Amino acid sequence: MPSIAENIQQIEKGLKQETRLVAVTKTKPEEVLLEAYKAGCKRFGENKVQEMTAKYEALPKDIEWHMIGHLQSNKVKYMAPYVALVHSVDSFKLLKEINKEAAKNDRLIDCLLQIFIAKEETKFGLSKEEAVEILTSPALPTLKNIRIAGLMGMASNTDDQNAVRNEFKGLKSLFESFKKYNNEQISMRELSMGMSADYNIAMEEGSTLVRVGSAIFGSR
Repeated sequence: MPSIAENIQQIEKGLKQETRLVAVTKTKPEEVLLEAYKAGCKRFGENKVQEMTAKYEALPKDIEWHMIGHLQSNKVKYMAPYVALVHSVDSFKLLKEINKEAAKNDRLIDCLLQIFIAKEETKFGLSKEEAVEILTSPALPTLKNIRIAGLMGMASNTDDQNAVRNEFKGLKSLFESFKKYNNEQISMRELSMGMSADYNIAMEEGSTLVRVGSAIFGSR
């Protein structure tokens, strides 16, 4: 059984230069995260704010914390002092809350708009139209403490690799088309797509951030 360090090395070796690894550390104990950290991995993704905050407090401060799970507005204040990137923004209301808490901490927080690309009803996310509405909202420039840094999407949970590839292709093409909105506050530079089962396809389709858990830490 390869070690966590070997798994990280293996994945990093296969990634294109423009694709970076986010180790999905949700439900993993601190000693396991430390093992990944010692192997050179310093970008961790969590899906629960309380768990991420507890780990942030216990672990080295040069770790970059990414919020990748569905986010409730009332939890934003706990992560606002330290979170590096929020992958899962699915409403303007949530953006306003992140902006408010970022301002209290005198920070600028980078956010990705989560786009619904899967064939399953269970996944969160915005439609293309809802994303355009946010990007063109006259209220957006008043949110001085957030920046929209790109898009995130989760493909359907299926063995049909062509279907997955088409979903990623669609998201990449949306990402490229949204670059026309770039300004001081919108900077389409990060495309977060791909998980343990499909990150290679996502990388081939232009992902800049892959969120990998079980391929590093083994199945739960």
